[in-house]
Amino acid sequence: MDAIKKKMQAMKVEKDNAMDRSDVCEVAAKEAKARASRAEEEVADLVKKAQQLEVELDKTQEELMTRAEQLKDKENTLSAAELEVNCLNRRVQALEADLETCEDKLVMAGNKLDKAATAAR
Repeated sequence: MDAIKKKMQAMKVEKDNAMDRSDVCEVAAKEAKARASRAEEEVADLVKKAQQLEVELDKTQEELMTRAEQLKDKENTLSAAELEVNCLNRRVQALEADLETCEDKLVMAGNKLDKAATAAR
């Protein structure tokens, strides 16, 4: 009978210890679930931010392409304008040379005219 009482008390202590371990495990499980929930929320936020960054990257790349095309157009326009300016400069130089030649001819013709007028008197 004593042996049965001791065995029952030992089993009760063992049960109490098991219940205490169970309570500790339940608390740990709740904490783990809470951490997992927070981690899942953080992952969802990070995924959302990553998607936003991808959208911004796409927009930025499109804008870069647009700006690059605009730059190319401006460079082509500048190149054409520089060619036109160079052509006009050459034409101005040719006209200045023609003007100089004409002025020399005018001076010579004026001198001949003066000589002819003097000789005619």
